[in-house]
Amino acid sequence: MPKQKLNVVGKRLKQIRLSKNPPVTQEQLAIQLQLLDWEIGRFGVSKIERGERQIIDKELMLLAKVLNVDVNSFFEQ
Repeated sequence: MPKQKLNVVGKRLKQIRLSKNPPVTQEQLAIQLQLLDWEIGRFGVSKIERGERQIIDKELMLLAKVLNVDVNSFFEQ
């Protein structure tokens, strides 16, 4: 039985991150989030993208801010 995903935004996070020009690496994203006082590293970003880490609303807002997108962009249409 496949492992249940712990978030619904991870797949879109990766798509958004890679769609930037130039693409944003997990490490670059983690550094920008750390500047906003979120203690997360590249491995944490990777776990979110794989659905292996839950994410709270405040964290989602920080991701949207750093990637310059609307929060709704993380939810698949």
